[in-house]
Amino acid sequence: MIRLPVIANYIGRILVIVGIAMLSSTFWALYFEEEMLSLLIPALLTIAAGLVLSINYRLYININYREGFAIVTLGWVAACIFGTLPYFFSGLFTPADALFETVSGFTTTGATILTDIEVIPKGLLYWRSLTQWLGGMGIMALFVAIIAGIGVRANQIFKAEIPGPVSTKISPRIKETAKLLWYTYVVLSVILFILLYAFGMTAFDAFIHTFSTMATGGFSSKNASVGYFSPIIQWTIIVFMFLAGINFALHYLAFKNKSLKGYLANRELRLFALVVVIATVIVVFGLSQIGAGEERLRTGLFQVLSIVTTTGFATSDYNTWAHLDQGVILFLMFLGACAGSTSGNIKMGRYLIALERGVVELKRMIHPKAMIPQQYGDKLLEESLVINVLQFFFLYMLFMLLGALLLALMGLDLLTSLTASLSCISNIGPGFGRIGPTENYAFIPDAGKYLLSFLMLLGRLEIYPVLLMLLPDYWRK
Repeated sequence: MIRLPVIANYIGRILVIVGIAMLSSTFWALYFEEEMLSLLIPALLTIAAGLVLSINYRLYININYREGFAIVTLGWVAACIFGTLPYFFSGLFTPADALFETVSGFTTTGATILTDIEVIPKGLLYWRSLTQWLGGMGIMALFVAIIAGIGVRANQIFKAEIPGPVSTKISPRIKETAKLLWYTYVVLSVILFILLYAFGMTAFDAFIHTFSTMATGGFSSKNASVGYFSPIIQWTIIVFMFLAGINFALHYLAFKNKSLKGYLANRELRLFALVVVIATVIVVFGLSQIGAGEERLRTGLFQVLSIVTTTGFATSDYNTWAHLDQGVILFLMFLGACAGSTSGNIKMGRYLIALERGVVELKRMIHPKAMIPQQYGDKLLEESLVINVLQFFFLYMLFMLLGALLLALMGLDLLTSLTASLSCISNIGPGFGRIGPTENYAFIPDAGKYLLSFLMLLGRLEIYPVLLMLLPDYWRK
């Protein structure tokens, strides 16, 4: 049985968090002497709506499984809907554009409809990037971390929020785990901000690119993206894109234990690093149109990390690269970084599980009666989890292809349709064709923007929580 007052209670508290965050963007409007009401009024409306939904109900400790999934999915939907208000109140966005930009922010996709970013008010650009930072580690993970007494189902909310096939607990209490992950996220963000500011960015640009880098989101304050900035800034962002693609539990444990052994022992991280190295070598050798040495290495490595971690920043237009290099970029668009990172996409962990399952099945053909267990790290995997992973691959490809077909029916060419659908469900941002790294999504019909917004949310929540909400049985007693 689903208790709607319980769901409303939690969603209201989530909206209060979103509204308070939105309120911070008014500082930049004041600082740059911009019109402030288009940010202040939405923030107050969001806080008021949150209070109305939550103030009349006590905080329920024991939520059931159905309510947990509803809180996650509807909480994200509510955050995205209210997150559109600053765009809408600015008068610069249509409803479809406002929703697309907001969902792209919260899901850390980084796809944009903006044709000229630098003419947008600074306060609105700050909110745009802040949505990515909030969505990076996860609104629900933040919610679990700061709300006391959330109860035994906090584990369910946390697992539905943190991307990946297996969530890593670094504390026996899930609330403490969420809090420690957010602390780690904040500390790394502060370090990156200080470095970007020290290397020549303004404070405003440093905030924008810190939010986007740590969230692997890709929103920039410049039309030329990170290509606008100096090589030392690009190298700094390269390092932190890589760090953001690693399971944040490993960062915390490395700091706590003052040891790098956890990194070296993690098979998923080793696979992620191997993919980055091999892809970079192939791409760098093919970049004959770019100067040799450091510039070519920096350009190739930056774009490889930007795509595989689903950040979506750009320092070069890979639409003009050699065909082999473009093929590498397209291949990386199907991967993603590590589970428990801020990266989107399928994740290396799922590929490890699927590949090892293939080996197990081959062994069973040789020894039909043998009991061959499958492990993930030091954990023995249950059959249900392996099936869940394989089913995820199927659903991911199915929705990606259906999205591409629908976009093609709207008049988009095949390459643009396919990579737009892939890019949005993978939370990457840029693709190929008319949505390359130097292009945008402004030309897509409103129906296409709504479709892609749905795919972005589907990919960020990793399909299952959204599909559950669409099943009639879910709502029956």
